[in-house]
Amino acid sequence: MHVSGNKLKEKFNETLKAVFPILAIVLLLCFTIAPISPSILMTFLIGAVLLIIGMLLFSFGVELSMTQMGERVGTTMTKTKNVPLMILISFVMGMIITISEPDLQVLAQQVPSIPNIIIILAVAAGVGVFLVFALLRMLFAISLPNMLIVFYAIVFIMTLFVPADFLAVAFDSGGVTTGPMTVPFIMALGVGISSIRSDKHAADDSFGLVSLCSVGPIIAVLLLGMIYHPSQTQSVSEAIPVIDNTVELWRLFSSGFPTYMKEMAVSLLPIVLFFGIFQLVSRDINKKALIKIAIGLGYTYVGLVLFLTGVNVGFMPAGNYLGQTIAGLPYYWIIIPIGMIIGYFIVLAEPAVFVLTRQVEEMTSGAISAKSMGLSLSIGVAFSVGIAMLRVVTGISVMWFIVPGYAIAIILSFFVPKIFTAIAFDSGGVASGPMTATFLLPFAMGACEVMGGNIITDAFGVVAMVAMTPLITIQIMGLVFRLKENRLHKGILEGERVTLEAFGDMEIIEL
Repeated sequence: MHVSGNKLKEKFNETLKAVFPILAIVLLLCFTIAPISPSILMTFLIGAVLLIIGMLLFSFGVELSMTQMGERVGTTMTKTKNVPLMILISFVMGMIITISEPDLQVLAQQVPSIPNIIIILAVAAGVGVFLVFALLRMLFAISLPNMLIVFYAIVFIMTLFVPADFLAVAFDSGGVTTGPMTVPFIMALGVGISSIRSDKHAADDSFGLVSLCSVGPIIAVLLLGMIYHPSQTQSVSEAIPVIDNTVELWRLFSSGFPTYMKEMAVSLLPIVLFFGIFQLVSRDINKKALIKIAIGLGYTYVGLVLFLTGVNVGFMPAGNYLGQTIAGLPYYWIIIPIGMIIGYFIVLAEPAVFVLTRQVEEMTSGAISAKSMGLSLSIGVAFSVGIAMLRVVTGISVMWFIVPGYAIAIILSFFVPKIFTAIAFDSGGVASGPMTATFLLPFAMGACEVMGGNIITDAFGVVAMVAMTPLITIQIMGLVFRLKENRLHKGILEGERVTLEAFGDMEIIEL
């Protein structure tokens, strides 16, 4: 219990460090250039409290449950050495965890011209197929950069046959579907599969699953665009609630709790059932470990309910209203640097980022620290939000940034250590989670509405940008790491040569 108490205290400090800068920035804006009503401010503050408690419970629970489940499924599945069975399990698992992802429902509602169930099943199938590709890559040690070149080439060729208005939503889908439910399970699955391999690249290949699973939804949604040819759709921001008293404030949050309690129960149930059936067949886990996983699932469930209620009820209206207010200023261009500052800090409050940075630190034995990972992600997301706000102001197409961005990322993959490429492409999906969808996207939508732009083409795409820039910044970190390593290696070799020369001179003197 003492260990659990220390763990909770450590995670509470981490959570506060992640959320406090966002609170400080929003409060500073509210009391200076972007005045908002007291009711929206109170809603935001209550949302922040729920977010902190939710993130704390989620990050504690995911270590006890989702990580353990993913690793055990990966290890047991690989031990069978039955490739057709492994492919079937991977495909089913990819579909189940994607259908469980809460943000997928939000994505489905963005495209009214295509039935929700069609989008959900298509995206889930896309993740399932690409999880199979990720598994085969690990089993047969296939180069990740080569696979990424092929798949992104297919993506960009497909964009030529899809309505331009639909492209931002398609690229957003890649980031949206790799959220707090999907990432911990898939990353742990990679660790479980790689643990069976004994070659020197096994640890490197444990990353990269999320990166390939992010491509599946983009291809699936582009394919739907080619079939349905959705016409241009206008979207409007949701109404900002007006609250007159504390009773109405409580009613707003209390109406949100049942929604997210039901949503998360539906989300977790398929994963629990899948793991239960898997456990009945494999019987490789003892009763004590099962109880620990069950307790962890309880923490995860409560944490995500509180987190999603906090960000959807509290953060979304504040983000939208701030975007509207700042875009309405005479010096509206200030939204670009403000967006960059918010982006820098907001990524650290993503639940899945906690999982990624910690796992990277553990798998690399501290060679790539959680702190350096967090810094690279923050810099990447700051640039991406700056570009997203520039798009809102100017109306430039998202493709002018996406195509060269991915080209640079793929070119870099041939010059950096393998593990950095895998981590970078994983981090793109991880960085674009619920915080992006419920604060940054409404922020962009609010600004776009005031400036008279098209929300679908100008505001959507912020998730895609957030998913893209970390691919570049983390690989640049890998490039710096390689240069330092080469310099160190060169220094050691020169030191050895000097020592040998000196030793040779000594022998000559002695003779």
